[in-house]
Amino acid sequence: MKKANSKANPKVSPQRSSPSPTRALAYQNNPDEDERRHWDYHYDQIGVAPGTLVIDEDASPTEITLIDYSATTATRQKLGSPEEAAIHLDSHSISWIDLQGLGNEDVLNRLGSVFNLHPLVLEDVVNVPQRPKVEYYADQVLIITRMVMMAPNSHPHDPEFTSEQLSFVLGKNYLLTVQEELNQDCLDPVRDRIRQNVGRIRSQGADYLAYALLDAVIDAYFPVLETYGEYIESLEDEVIFNPTRQTVQKIYRARRQLMSLRRSIWPQRNALNQLIRDGSSELITAESRVYLQDCYDHVVQVLDIVETYRELTANLMDVYLSSVSNRMNEVMKTLTVISSIFIPLTFIVGVYGMNFNSQTSPWNMPELNAYWGYPICWAVMIAIALALSYYFWHQGWFEDTASKISKS
Repeated sequence: MKKANSKANPKVSPQRSSPSPTRALAYQNNPDEDERRHWDYHYDQIGVAPGTLVIDEDASPTEITLIDYSATTATRQKLGSPEEAAIHLDSHSISWIDLQGLGNEDVLNRLGSVFNLHPLVLEDVVNVPQRPKVEYYADQVLIITRMVMMAPNSHPHDPEFTSEQLSFVLGKNYLLTVQEELNQDCLDPVRDRIRQNVGRIRSQGADYLAYALLDAVIDAYFPVLETYGEYIESLEDEVIFNPTRQTVQKIYRARRQLMSLRRSIWPQRNALNQLIRDGSSELITAESRVYLQDCYDHVVQVLDIVETYRELTANLMDVYLSSVSNRMNEVMKTLTVISSIFIPLTFIVGVYGMNFNSQTSPWNMPELNAYWGYPICWAVMIAIALALSYYFWHQGWFEDTASKISKS
């Protein structure tokens, strides 16, 4: 269901827009806000007119790049204005118009006029983030997806990824892509294939180009998940051998990030399934749907890995609690052993520390005046300590406790 129809001041932005991935450093001191940028979708305030554009004040400047190719030639150039792309919409070659940056509202509106975009289409590609989806229009297909990459400041011991919306508007002989940021995507392999004429991409239509870009977006999830897999392995070792309070925070943060990845990839599976099953649009050929099926298989693999890692992080919390409990039990066992050895010694010292004089009463302590009383007392206490130590060692308490305490 689309937005309610009413009047709104376009100069006022009542909606909330998600922060840009390039501003991730601003949220390092606020983990909740840092995670929220991956979770929240864009929403409108009640009463906002459909098609109202919300431009983030920190959005990147808008740049437009054209890649025009055929089976024999391929050219790439920067476009100074959206109107320069108009002549390529009806050409016999395939035109890929890549818009990066959402900071210029005038350019975005003119782009919508040149490509004859429905106001709701322009709203979906500009007001980010939107849920990944597929929508069919008269002579266009709108595809919204999310691409993820490791953040530039990411560290193996503290991984962080960036998430960015990538929108496709597929026409007869052209493909319009809209990105949030400048020069921050995972599409260079497709650009290289077009430039070097590798594979069959230059002999196919715009729908095959859309498939190639979708496939690149999905494949970019695997390096991210590989990084998180190694990170979870390090967390397992930390939970077993050296659990600390920071360990709980690391597990919780990893679980939230994996949930964000799942939130990004799950709706893309439904969108791809719709592209494969729905044959109502002639813009996507039956041959391209076969390739999209392979892309769908990759999405399923990503989802399986994400679900597996989420279960591992959930189990890590249980292992952490068990590890802390076992460590506390070993500490208590050590204290019990020490107390058990010193309790009889304390009793003997307490009795002979009363200092009763044996000359005033026959019931007083004659050992106080014994010539060998002091060394005999020491000998008895040492014998008791050695006997108890041997008993605990024979029971295996010393060996198990010492080894576990040394590991912790």
